[in-house]
Amino acid sequence: MRDVEQKRKREKELVSQMIALYCKRKHHHLNGLCPECEQLDAYAKMRSDRCPFMETKTFCSNCKVHCYKPEMREKIREVMRFSGPRMIFYHPIIAIRHVIENKREQREMAGNL
Repeated sequence: MRDVEQKRKREKELVSQMIALYCKRKHHHLNGLCPECEQLDAYAKMRSDRCPFMETKTFCSNCKVHCYKPEMREKIREVMRFSGPRMIFYHPIIAIRHVIENKREQREMAGNL
């Protein structure tokens, strides 16, 4: 399995990019993140840093544990629903890498069953 810290770094990078895209396109803030999106970004990074399943899970979006507080879970889902389809246009390399890594990890998990 790939290095867990590298995986955490990539997950945090992807989520931060999605939050930034959401914030900018929803006109919360034109330069940087609005306070609400800053709070969500910090929370998502903290949850990723503390995730005990990082070594064996795919990405947070696929996780069955859902360690986010309910209100933060709903906010991150809204961000993902909005930003996910748009990532290919705004951050194509990150989006394609995420799809490839996600598929690879799904195959690995299926092979371990």
